[in-house]
Amino acid sequence: MSAVFNFTFVPWFRSVAPYIHKFRNQTFVIGLTGEAIAAGKLHNIAQDLALIQAMGVKIVLVHGFRPQVNEQLAAKGHAAKYSHGIRITDSVALDCAQEAAGQLRYEIEAAFSQGLPNTPMAGATVRVISGNFLTARPVGIVDGVDFQHSGLVRKVDVAGIRQTLDMGALVLLSPFGFSPTGEAFNLSMEEVATSVAIELRADKLIFLTEVQGIRMSPTEPESDDNPIDTELPLAAAQALLAQLPPAQQPTDTGFYLQHCVKACKAGVERSHILPFAVDGSLLLEVYVHDGIGTMVIDEKLEELREATIDDVGGILQLIEPFEKDGTLVKRDRTEIERDIATYTIIEHDGVIFGCAALYPYPEGKTAEMAAVTVSPQSQGTGDGEKLLKRIEQRARLLGLDSIFVLTTRTMHWFIKRGFSPVDPDWLPDARKRKYNWDRKSQVLVKKL
Repeated sequence: MSAVFNFTFVPWFRSVAPYIHKFRNQTFVIGLTGEAIAAGKLHNIAQDLALIQAMGVKIVLVHGFRPQVNEQLAAKGHAAKYSHGIRITDSVALDCAQEAAGQLRYEIEAAFSQGLPNTPMAGATVRVISGNFLTARPVGIVDGVDFQHSGLVRKVDVAGIRQTLDMGALVLLSPFGFSPTGEAFNLSMEEVATSVAIELRADKLIFLTEVQGIRMSPTEPESDDNPIDTELPLAAAQALLAQLPPAQQPTDTGFYLQHCVKACKAGVERSHILPFAVDGSLLLEVYVHDGIGTMVIDEKLEELREATIDDVGGILQLIEPFEKDGTLVKRDRTEIERDIATYTIIEHDGVIFGCAALYPYPEGKTAEMAAVTVSPQSQGTGDGEKLLKRIEQRARLLGLDSIFVLTTRTMHWFIKRGFSPVDPDWLPDARKRKYNWDRKSQVLVKKL
């Protein structure tokens, strides 16, 4: 059991470490729905937030209270009223909202004050600080509907929040704001989280919600053939919103998406929609390559580009396991640094997941495609094809007629993509002199 654990833990931790490093000292705004708390998920979510904060992330937690307010209204025999997807807050609803907010703030502070016993964060102290960080204004009358005590964010005390975060505390915000005259307004969690993320210039806005995310075909039913779209470019998200009817319920496709789009347009790098029903969804989204929910971004995180000297370390880390098992011929750092201009890489969120080098032999009007590597984490996602197409493009720009590879284990992959086996004697003389006859690599050629 110990050997199995070691075998799985070490590569797992190595894959997580770059994200731990990347997100240190970044600011995340987390929007936690009241439904998540009502479903009994608060304890595990508090544990995960404590873990994330322990790894150097600054956290602003905004809680919702939609079901809690509705429950109190029902107990008082008062119906919940909504319009345009916003609660109409009369005096009774305002009292219920204040009671619910106070109760939930108490529960959240208690969850972080238990020392998180019997968890990975046992004994940890998470200081939670809340305060009057929000100034509000009334929604007013919209299309003839008077929203009464419902409000919108007028101003965020950015300096106060940042000072509190710099003290090492987690900032807790309730969806309540006050006017300069002291009037209380009921706000929506989604609007508060979005406004705070924008004003803080947060690195991430994350909604923990009752929905799984945005599906590849949003208007079609959930199925294995219609999975969650884990990476949605901002332009595509805007186009999707334009096609959807105005969102009224939290389960409507556009309900959280509209806030993600607003945040990204205003400078928040990434906005996420995650399911609270999946245990550890925060950790899976933040520290795992593909994530679990939908991430809205201003541009694709994956970049296919030519390598620079700064990429040498990442390339070495990528190819090392394949050199150890004999799939690739060993290359030392000096060799890669010398040849770095020949490398093409696929980078995702600052981590290199694929590489290939192109060594031209102009005398033979050909070039070798070497060091072809795709991380096990992204194999089967098309990264190999992307690298091959870019290498072919680079070869054509050099006026070459073909490219070739030497391989001992991946012959079929290349043959399926148009390569044909040839005798090693076909190789250009300069490459033939370096051919390792003991290794007995197959030579495959593709005409361009």
